[in-house]
Amino acid sequence: MNRLKVLITTLLFLVIMGSILSQAWAVSIPLELYTDSQVYSEGQPLLAYGKTSSANETIILRLFAPDGTIKQFNQITSDSHGDFNQILIRWPNATTNYPYGTYSVEAIAPKEQGFSQKVDVGFTSTSSLIHAQVKRTVLVSVYAPQTAAVNQTFRVFVQVTSDGLLVAGDPSKLLATSHVHLPNGDVVDLTNSFTTLHQGLYYVDFTPTQEGTYVFHIIALSQGTEANGSVATLVLKQSIEGISQQIIKLNSVLNTTSNELDKMKTEVQTFGYVLNTSQNSMAEANANINKSVTSMSDSVKNMESASGQVNSLLLPFIALIAVMIALQLATLARRR
Repeated sequence: MNRLKVLITTLLFLVIMGSILSQAWAVSIPLELYTDSQVYSEGQPLLAYGKTSSANETIILRLFAPDGTIKQFNQITSDSHGDFNQILIRWPNATTNYPYGTYSVEAIAPKEQGFSQKVDVGFTSTSSLIHAQVKRTVLVSVYAPQTAAVNQTFRVFVQVTSDGLLVAGDPSKLLATSHVHLPNGDVVDLTNSFTTLHQGLYYVDFTPTQEGTYVFHIIALSQGTEANGSVATLVLKQSIEGISQQIIKLNSVLNTTSNELDKMKTEVQTFGYVLNTSQNSMAEANANINKSVTSMSDSVKNMESASGQVNSLLLPFIALIAVMIALQLATLARRR
């Protein structure tokens, strides 16, 4: 009998506690939101329904695309029991405005201090995956130069996508916990350093002050889903661009020197040609001189021969003249 009393008392206690907990739960949650499916395909309606803690309460329903932009906005009123339902959208054909991916349905109760609830749903080519878990895919891509120079500013670009779409938002919130690891082990916060280049595209200008490897760790938080991306940049005393400029300048100087050497070589070759020509002219002149000397020697010899011949011809005449003079002297002597 005592055991029966104890059992009845325990059951009554559990019923009372369950009732108290259910009432407390109903009070603690002023808004409930549900959808008729987890995954939808083209042409299917998306039914959002739920319950509020009070009757005739204004409810705001919003549909967010994977990139965080609002695609649908409806304002409805709950009935006398606090229930509400609304076909938020009939899914159109997949386009760039409504691509496949993970969407979010949000219900807001303005009278309950803006209390809201969110439900993620999937928009795919088929709704056969109705029991599959809906999962948002957020990706972060980081682009930075491989090398940089000390005290020279360079730019780091960040791209954030959700299910393939660029994610819009305030970079100070979207990339709130991003930072960079310095070579000496220090960490520099980049929370308020990013600037929006385009929806989903952001950049930060960074000036390194020491040599070594800088690791940029970018963290994106989009609709409760976190994604990470990292990239490393090696900082040198002088950038590769500066070294390349010096190499180009050196090549220019070497090209100028090479051109001067080629010019000098051409001039030397010309001088050699002139020298060879001069040597040939001198040799020819020398040969001509030798030829002239030989001719003059031959002329002297001819003159000597001619002189001998003249002498041989004049001697008889001279002897005859001498005989004639002797005969004249002999005749003059006889007359006396």
